[in-house]
Amino acid sequence: MARNTNIPSTPGSKKSQAVLPVRRPEVRLPPLAPFGPGELESEGDYDGLEFRDLDLAGQEGRGARFMDCALYGVALDETRLSRARIIDSVLDGVRGVGTDLAEASLRDVVVIDARLGGLQLHASSLERVLVRGGKIDYLNLRRARLKDVVFEGCVLVEPDFGGARLERVEFRDCVLRRADFSSASMADVDLRTVAELDIARGLDRLAGSVISPAQLLDLAPAFAAQMGVRVEHPGA
Repeated sequence: MARNTNIPSTPGSKKSQAVLPVRRPEVRLPPLAPFGPGELESEGDYDGLEFRDLDLAGQEGRGARFMDCALYGVALDETRLSRARIIDSVLDGVRGVGTDLAEASLRDVVVIDARLGGLQLHASSLERVLVRGGKIDYLNLRRARLKDVVFEGCVLVEPDFGGARLERVEFRDCVLRRADFSSASMADVDLRTVAELDIARGLDRLAGSVISPAQLLDLAPAFAAQMGVRVEHPGA
């Protein structure tokens, strides 16, 4: 007699709990004017500008607003952009170490092939943001708010989501190495197509996310360790 392997639904639950789709940014840039001459300024207002192959390392742009802007191949080493607002903009091929975007606001932004290290985005707000390609080491998103964000085809090494709020976030075909989700909260977070899923801390904060059956098997030892369960062969 064949066994029924279907898992019964709980009373009142839907047959399938679908992940709500992410709303991706739709950036349509107008004709842009080149930026310059000069440097960034705190509380500066930059509208409809193109920053191409510029070295903005160490410059001061705290609280600046970037609207309908494009940054192509720009160096951002130690650039100070805390509390900046970046809206309807594209960052393509930007690079840098120690870029400070703490408490910044990014809305309808596309980031392509970035090469960044020690990027500070703690306590920031990201809404309708796409990060495609590239590599970011030591991404700091502690206490950040992410809504409608996609990480696609990128490599994130030791990203820190500690205390962050993730709502409708998708990790697609990307690599997550030594990720920290401590004290994070999640709703409709899709991890199913992550190519390499390595969670260092915060396994107990994955409620609200979706993983694949294969990922569940890969994470089983970590889940067991988190729960204090020993897994041994019989007779060991």
